[in-house]
Amino acid sequence: MNKLIQCAVASALLINVSMAFAVPDNLRVIGNLVEEPCTILPGDENIPMDFFDTPEKNFYAYGETPPKEFVIKLADCDTSIGKFVEVTFSGTPNLALPGFLALSTSSVASGFAVGLQNSDKTPLAIEQKGSKLTLQDGANQLRFYAYLKGEPDAIADKTIKVGPYSAVATFKLDYE
Repeated sequence: MNKLIQCAVASALLINVSMAFAVPDNLRVIGNLVEEPCTILPGDENIPMDFFDTPEKNFYAYGETPPKEFVIKLADCDTSIGKFVEVTFSGTPNLALPGFLALSTSSVASGFAVGLQNSDKTPLAIEQKGSKLTLQDGANQLRFYAYLKGEPDAIADKTIKVGPYSAVATFKLDYE
């Protein structure tokens, strides 16, 4: 009987304790629902680029690699909402090559950076809007280029370090 009373008292205490922590209206959800002209389909938001094996001698001979195309795929575009898009790439800047994307700190290789170009192969600095591109109804493909460029001092001193490398950028779409 004593154990039954102890269990009843303990249960009553637990009920009171849990009620003491209940606070009404303590979660508020806010936001701003917007209408965008296009969507990016799941799976198309990540764009892997592989420069495969690049001989470091290419940097000493040419200074940079040939540009490699990549595409941002847009779907379900509605030109009644927006007729143009500008793309801005952001990431960690390379200190030796302003406007270029730095290699990730986990990279073994060093002495070079990633450059970006618009579809017409004009330079596109990180943190700056690209060319204004005209949208069409339906699917659109925004074409850009990336290339590797040796840092001037690393080329002059022949100190480009070989090994695995990576770089990460984020793109933002601004519609008009």
